[in-house]
Amino acid sequence: MNAALRLGLRDLRGGIGGLRLLAICLLLGVAALAGVGSLSAAILSGLAAAGQGIVGGDIEMRVSQRRAAPDELAAFARTGLVSETIRMRAMASRLDGAETALVELKGVDARYPLYGSFRLAPGALRARPGPGEVAVAPALADRLRLRIGDSVRIGDARLRLIGFVAEEPDRLGEGFTLGPVAIAGMDTLHQTGLVMPGSLYQARYRIKLPPAIADAHATAEALERRFPLGGWETRDRTNAAPSLRRFITRLGQFLSLVGLAALAVAGIGVGNGVSSWLDGKRRGIAVLKALGADSRTIFLAYLAQIGIVAAIGVAAGLVIGALVPPAVGALAGDALPVRPGFALHPLPMVVAAAYGLLVALLFSLAPLARARAVTAASLFRGGVEPMAAPGGRVRLLQGGLALAIAALAILGADDRMIAAGFIAGVAGLLALLAGIGVAVRRIAAALPRPRRPLARLAIANLHRPGAPTGQLVVALGLGLTLFATLAVIETSLGASLTGAIPARAPSFFVLDLPKDDAARFRELVAARAPRAEVRTVPMLRGAVVEIGGRRVEEMKDIPSDAWMLRGDRGLTYAASLPAGSRVVEGKWWPGDYRGPPLVSIDVQAARALGLKIGDSLTVSVLGVEIPAHIASFREIEWDTMGFNFAILFAPGVLEAAPHTVSATIAVAPSEEPAISRAVTADFPSASLIRVKDVIGQVATVLGQMGLAIRAAGSVAVLAGIAVLVGAVAASRRQRVYDAVLLKLLGATRAQVLAAQALEFALLALALAILALVFGAAGGWYVVTRVLELEWAPDWRVVLATLALGGVGTLVIGLLATLPALNARPARALRDL
Repeated sequence: MNAALRLGLRDLRGGIGGLRLLAICLLLGVAALAGVGSLSAAILSGLAAAGQGIVGGDIEMRVSQRRAAPDELAAFARTGLVSETIRMRAMASRLDGAETALVELKGVDARYPLYGSFRLAPGALRARPGPGEVAVAPALADRLRLRIGDSVRIGDARLRLIGFVAEEPDRLGEGFTLGPVAIAGMDTLHQTGLVMPGSLYQARYRIKLPPAIADAHATAEALERRFPLGGWETRDRTNAAPSLRRFITRLGQFLSLVGLAALAVAGIGVGNGVSSWLDGKRRGIAVLKALGADSRTIFLAYLAQIGIVAAIGVAAGLVIGALVPPAVGALAGDALPVRPGFALHPLPMVVAAAYGLLVALLFSLAPLARARAVTAASLFRGGVEPMAAPGGRVRLLQGGLALAIAALAILGADDRMIAAGFIAGVAGLLALLAGIGVAVRRIAAALPRPRRPLARLAIANLHRPGAPTGQLVVALGLGLTLFATLAVIETSLGASLTGAIPARAPSFFVLDLPKDDAARFRELVAARAPRAEVRTVPMLRGAVVEIGGRRVEEMKDIPSDAWMLRGDRGLTYAASLPAGSRVVEGKWWPGDYRGPPLVSIDVQAARALGLKIGDSLTVSVLGVEIPAHIASFREIEWDTMGFNFAILFAPGVLEAAPHTVSATIAVAPSEEPAISRAVTADFPSASLIRVKDVIGQVATVLGQMGLAIRAAGSVAVLAGIAVLVGAVAASRRQRVYDAVLLKLLGATRAQVLAAQALEFALLALALAILALVFGAAGGWYVVTRVLELEWAPDWRVVLATLALGGVGTLVIGLLATLPALNARPARALRDL
């Protein structure tokens, strides 16, 4: 071992030379994995560190459509210091009614905030709003053209603007919002007249625990168990933003899988680079064999060199990956839930390094085995003697390494089924491309010989001995498939926003209409827009507390498709089947039904939970548990952007509960301003939401997701380019030999280049068709299964992307062959 190590170190004194491709490929793959892992870890650790500020306390007790009862409030007070906030959507307007805007109205008490600081921007009239006063986000002031000291109308109250909100410590924990915030005191909130029985608001009670209580999670669970019928949702500082944490974890997993795919692509480049490098070492290996070196010494010497260069590439990738979080924080920190800074996160670094070293060893074993089999006699027939194929032991070891990589990816994933499917897909694609490479060689050999010399030479280059057709097929196939997949994902994301959804969407959502005013509301809309389409539905909030005889709080693992069990849900009742729903199992109740409580639920959630028709379901509404039985399962068209409910009651159950009415209005764009002014003026308690604003928010989120996918995909593109260059470099000696012979026979540089261009063009044309199929399948899986959006690719963009990618890879391949054209015949023949 010492002799082999000394031999390897001496050989490295001349530089890493042909192992540059090994280092570059590992750097790209490891940097992608380490960067994604470090960024996810930085955001999650930032969420954990800011848990108290995000929650607004050590514990948060949350309930919809009511405030805490005296006994509940007394129990909270005995646990710790309590602060109450109420949050709801409302409409704010100038006093002249010329401008209106949807706001997130937040009422706070004198103790708010328990953690962090509430701060207004310089120039505010006072530090926090007093009676009859409000502080708003700067975006609302810009929209309504308000200045400090102006008056704004919210609900029935006329409030004075005292300043602009600069810091809202619990903003991140408030969740998704559709409008800028407006903050007022609790007494001022009640002056608006918006908090009434049945209105959609949420009361939150934040508790600051005394030092003697260390376990916030156990304390929160104890409070929830104490009031099982209250409909309470709890959070604590240890799980401050569970939905956001779940989203970050899943997005990080997806991007990590994309990075792993990039590393797999880079692994092929590793194999090509090592093959090209060891092919140039054949004469030196033969000399060492002639001087008495055995195969084991040769294997270990070159393995040591590969290990050293691989360690350098992995280390450089880890450094780049560690710098990703602060770089992303500096460039896009405002778009992230927490701004990541520089910090070393050991686990993603160790995992990325393990992936890199395993991939380097996996793809280096076969070239090393071939180098080990070089004989001393190859000094005299090295130009014609083929490299030996790896033996069974090497193949078995490679299989074990591949299984280790797959196991590491699957066991470390949050959703192991998706990870397993992704790994299987990448492995299947590599195997399929390798098989296609063999098929292309055989088909090229079986084709009739063209009359034109250049075409005959190009086809012969595909199947001649030593031709790198297999490597080129894998490189071009992976690169073009990746281009097609990204194009399908990008165009489907865009179509989800600008295509089908806006065409079917209403113009407005209207919330918190008093149920007694529904008829007057319809008359008002009809007077302003006679052709308007109006749909009204009763609206309540409730939480599923028991399903199929199981209490929800006792269920440890809730399937991802059973999201209706998480927190409060919108509820309604209906005599007839709503538009956009289809009964797929069971029966719909009669229009005049007045029997025991029945419900119809979303079929996907039912299948995820293993429910069947007739099973029980209990919903808590305003602290009252309502048991019912499942009458039917519905398939719901969620993308209509109308009112769709996962849980829908039969008539005769919820009518007596305090509730409001919600509505959708579909009008022509030119009629929207008049409808907005009329509804806001006549129904001050109602909230008017423009669908365009909702789509804009969704577009921002999907745009950020698309940017993340493009960033991770760009690493795979770079790796694919490196693979292509490596595949050409692996056949450098043969291409130099061919170019020299053709020149000696009278061929010009242009003719040699044209033959090689035709060779690449034939491959690119054949593989572009396959890439279109593979890319469409991969894009469909990501769009429909991972992102859960409609699959609507723009095939013109996909085909243009494939054409551009094919031309780009053709140019890159030709540039990589230029050194063969510049070889001087005399020197090349001496070297060969």
